[in-house]
Amino acid sequence: MSDSNAAEPAWARVDTTVPHSARVWDFLLGGKDHFAIDREVGETLLRVFPDFVMVARLQREFLARAVHYLVTEAGIRQFLDIGTGLPTADNTHELAQRLAPESRVVYVDNDPIVLVHARALLTSTPEGATDYLDADVRDPEAILDGAAKTLDLSQPVAVMMLSIAGQVTDDDDPKGLIDRLMGPLAPGSYLALSDGVNTNPALVQAVTTYNQSAANTYQLRSPEQVGAFLAGLDLVAPGVVPTPEWHPPLDRWDEPPTVVSAVCGVAKKP
Repeated sequence: MSDSNAAEPAWARVDTTVPHSARVWDFLLGGKDHFAIDREVGETLLRVFPDFVMVARLQREFLARAVHYLVTEAGIRQFLDIGTGLPTADNTHELAQRLAPESRVVYVDNDPIVLVHARALLTSTPEGATDYLDADVRDPEAILDGAAKTLDLSQPVAVMMLSIAGQVTDDDDPKGLIDRLMGPLAPGSYLALSDGVNTNPALVQAVTTYNQSAANTYQLRSPEQVGAFLAGLDLVAPGVVPTPEWHPPLDRWDEPPTVVSAVCGVAKKP
């Protein structure tokens, strides 16, 4: 495990008085690794936007379908998961190694409570490998340098960025950060990205309420703005679409959910 703040215990960096997106997300997904302030904010979000739990679950389902595609259709065996969040069921390494035991996965997050629980992410098949980097999405070069200890960057890598670009302000140039991540990777690498969008007034209100007290604010953008993060890469069909519509399971529902509050896409580096 890598830790850029190894001299300081991870628990010492946890502020239990300020809500954090990873912990609020954990609450929404029915987890137990959150504090009273996170539950309070999560309950407020649900009062304003009751479909928040559905959005969170659809995000996890997109992750599963994207990893399945990347392993079985694209032949990917290396994953760089940025903005990991707290461990839950069917994390990237579990999904990938279930299909291809030799898969290698590096998780990246800078939330100290995620670091505390990272041991749950470091299980691996004997054939594969997992690692965890305590690093920030705003420092792509440090991420790639750390990932190179586990991944072979001369071979294709799938970069997973679920609900992380929204945590980067326009001033920090999210598209530029993505380009700096993808630029050094081998041709045939992939980017799987999803983010909340500003098309649902109730979600906009909920996120505005969250941002008033959060340690890390979230930026809702238009579907077109989120889609632009994949520019320069070759989109996998059906392109940038609402999360329920990307390779939906045929037996999951008669009609896709009507909640359209996040979009996603998978694209290949030529």
